[in-house]
Amino acid sequence: MASNTSKTARASVRAGQGTGGALSVLGEYKYLIPLANGRYAYVRNLTNGKTTHLSTTSDAFVEEIRTLAAAGHGAKIRAELGALHTVNPEHGWADTEKRLVDAGVFEG
Repeated sequence: MASNTSKTARASVRAGQGTGGALSVLGEYKYLIPLANGRYAYVRNLTNGKTTHLSTTSDAFVEEIRTLAAAGHGAKIRAELGALHTVNPEHGWADTEKRLVDAGVFEG
């Protein structure tokens, strides 16, 4: 059966497999892999081992982050969003974080 994922997606996922299947920088797992100047991202769901390619403005992105936040990863994801905004403020990561906060993703 042929895979529907792109070579770039497969390479991105393979890049993290040497650290137990998740992207890791200095021992910290990365949940978000930004794409297209912040318009899209790969979201690494460490609870089920899947990586999804989502638009950062989509409801599916909000729900994926909500799932991770409910599993106790919310603080780390917010820290990642802040770091992404610091590195690339023009990519709209602050707006993405605000949209997630407004949707109540990080509550409770």
